[in-house]
Amino acid sequence: MKVEKKDKAKIILRELNKLYPKTPSPLTHTNNFTLLISVLLSAQCTDLNVNNVTKDIYPKYNKPEHFVKLGQKKIEKLIQKIGLFRMKSKSVYRLSKILLDKHKGKVPKTFEELEALPGVGHKTASVVMSQGFGYPAFPVDTHIHRLAQRWGLTNGKNVVQTEKDLKELFPKKHWNKLHLQIIFYGREYCKARDCFGLKCKICTQCNPKRKKPILTKKA
Repeated sequence: MKVEKKDKAKIILRELNKLYPKTPSPLTHTNNFTLLISVLLSAQCTDLNVNNVTKDIYPKYNKPEHFVKLGQKKIEKLIQKIGLFRMKSKSVYRLSKILLDKHKGKVPKTFEELEALPGVGHKTASVVMSQGFGYPAFPVDTHIHRLAQRWGLTNGKNVVQTEKDLKELFPKKHWNKLHLQIIFYGREYCKARDCFGLKCKICTQCNPKRKKPILTKKA
């Protein structure tokens, strides 16, 4: 018997709420500015690596004026253990300058203003809106994109489509918690090179008749 998408959504919410009743942010930060910087740094890099680098930075440097004063070359030295550090240090410096010049040193509270900042795409803006300001958002990273396909919730054309499909399936009140729960689940139970849509508890409940591994389209 085929499981309908709305029933899959119920299964997913039930299982994830049991496993992850609390959803702390995986990126260590001290305020919304350092959250923004950490999310920017986490592109094509693990949260663990970002946290390891920023733990020595944020006690001293945690405001836009600190990073403007440092300058791009010093920022490069501080984050050189992070992938694409040169490009990211340029974004961090320019972003900090714009926050001071245009936003009185504060992180803006709208998608439009956030996405206008250097190095900030829709996913980064969504994380800041969700985890920083508590605004309902559904940031889609590689884990969420992969799992949404494995669970049969989206066709996986791209992250834009995945976000749209998930927002239609799940009530808005769950979005902020759910996007983190799915990330945690993807790291722990439904890994990229392990489950392939056949082993984990949610995959087997959502698609009980599936026999062949599912190859997902990358984000």
